[in-house]
Amino acid sequence: MNRTDRLLAIVLELQASGWQRAEDLAARFEITKRTVYRDMQALSEAGVPVVAVPGQGYSLAPGYFLPPLAFTLDEATMLLLGADFVAQNFDAQYRAAVQAASRKIEAVLPEARRAQVQAFQRAIRFIAGGTGEGAAPQEQRWLPAVRRAILEQRTVRFQYHARGSGDSTERARQADPYGLANVGGAWYLVGFDHLRHALRHFRLERMEGLTLLDKTFQRPAGFSITLGERPDDRPIVVKALFASSAARWVQEDRSFFAVAEEQRPDGLLVTFRLRQERDLLQWLLGWGAQVQVLEPASLREQIAREAEALLRNHRPV
Repeated sequence: MNRTDRLLAIVLELQASGWQRAEDLAARFEITKRTVYRDMQALSEAGVPVVAVPGQGYSLAPGYFLPPLAFTLDEATMLLLGADFVAQNFDAQYRAAVQAASRKIEAVLPEARRAQVQAFQRAIRFIAGGTGEGAAPQEQRWLPAVRRAILEQRTVRFQYHARGSGDSTERARQADPYGLANVGGAWYLVGFDHLRHALRHFRLERMEGLTLLDKTFQRPAGFSITLGERPDDRPIVVKALFASSAARWVQEDRSFFAVAEEQRPDGLLVTFRLRQERDLLQWLLGWGAQVQVLEPASLREQIAREAEALLRNHRPV
């Protein structure tokens, strides 16, 4: 990094982080403390209002912002979410570049807006496996309302159609939306379900009639979207053995519920954790004879019944 770039980076670091000691800046930019002192002198001579307090370090005078960029909440959120996604999915070189860019974006945000964006960042997570086709029409319909509910911390009400329930008129649900997760290209609301009195995932495509209520809630302190993925939220353990010929494709099309894999001489053993067996039933059936469910016995019985029904439906007339 040349000196001009470093001086700008120091200003952005002070703007984003507040007080910084000389030793912290030296470690951050991999320079000596003596170089930090010279850089601070250069900034002061250039008209940057640097405040220095012995024992506390350096800061910028209140109200000083550089450069004069103005991002809306949506603009800053989308830029930083995009940066997060790149950081998670590219190599170290690009990860370092995007992290530096993120710090610059955060630095030019007013403190209140920065706090809003950071809270929203913690509430959204992308999990690999997307199709790249964008949100489905039903998801596009509800995404703006769910984002608004998350930011305003307002309870939502909707009709929900759980897969495999066979009930097209399920009762209305109310939930406190803590965050959004994009899993395999599908959007899920992660929040506190008033009916189940527990944290749950709701797929936006399966919602109808979503409305925001006047009722507000308090998101748990320090909430991160990872709270919605804790294995202990899914008490049912499923073990399935996949044929060696299918192992590569199972790993490529990995289920969201998979928590462990083990290569064995007779195939790939995958462990899943679920809240209910029907969550995985259709995915397992898609592998046909290439999978054998080892446990639990109740899921083995469900698959056997489905196989018998398939056989009946496809016997020659």
